[in-house]
Amino acid sequence: MRLRFTKMQGLGNDFVVFDGVRQRVDLDAGFARLLADRRFGIGCDQILLVEPPRLPETDFHYRIFNADGSEVEQCGNGARCFARFVRDQGLTDKDEIPVGTAAGAIRLYLEPDGQVRVDMGAPAFTPARIPFSVETETADATYPLEIEDRTLTIGALSMGNPHAVLIVDDVESAPVATLGPLIEHHPDFPRRVNAGFMQILGPNAIRLRVHERGAGETLACGTGACAAVVSGRRRGRLDERVRVALPGGELVIEWRGPGHPVWMTGPAVNVFEGEIER
Repeated sequence: MRLRFTKMQGLGNDFVVFDGVRQRVDLDAGFARLLADRRFGIGCDQILLVEPPRLPETDFHYRIFNADGSEVEQCGNGARCFARFVRDQGLTDKDEIPVGTAAGAIRLYLEPDGQVRVDMGAPAFTPARIPFSVETETADATYPLEIEDRTLTIGALSMGNPHAVLIVDDVESAPVATLGPLIEHHPDFPRRVNAGFMQILGPNAIRLRVHERGAGETLACGTGACAAVVSGRRRGRLDERVRVALPGGELVIEWRGPGHPVWMTGPAVNVFEGEIER
């Protein structure tokens, strides 16, 4: 069976996207790993699958598979590419698209300038919802984390997927390649965790690198950008609207505070289309 796909990217975070509405797509961990392989497959950070809706009052269901084959709950850059994909493929003519995910419903908005704005939902701080193995939630959602012979201070939260955010002096020299995997696989995060390394430039600007769970460091991470801004606001360091500079480009993140949704705005680009044998 030959499957049609579209290669897309959001700030260099790249995806293989399948229309599972008009063709049957059976994705498993092994096939996902092959698709993601940059030498033997198509090459991507994640695979996105568009399916018919499962939740009430949504138009589609959105599934995400990491490069290691694991299925995850949420992906911000992927959400923007999802919105561009369903419009470009003629699956919808709407500018506002309600979509179901494993983490719940989100809303995607196609802006007149080509940018995509996403209501990412409200962040969760309760440790059991992240999930994170501590007994009590702290006032600023920061916690000590023992890594080998040192103690780090991390912000812990969920954006539909788990995040640990570390503030660093210089994001360029941050040990993302070595420390990121240790945080990802820390036993206090039973479903692993995305590790963000945030340099605060001022109340309205940060620089960020993210080691993504199941994918390694990527050029951009939408939920990671949301988590970093939320964590910075909980610590009293950031304002409501923040520009986030990632290795692949810039996102704008807005968050009023607890109980409110996080809004993310950024680009989504169609790279090429093709077919692959299943």
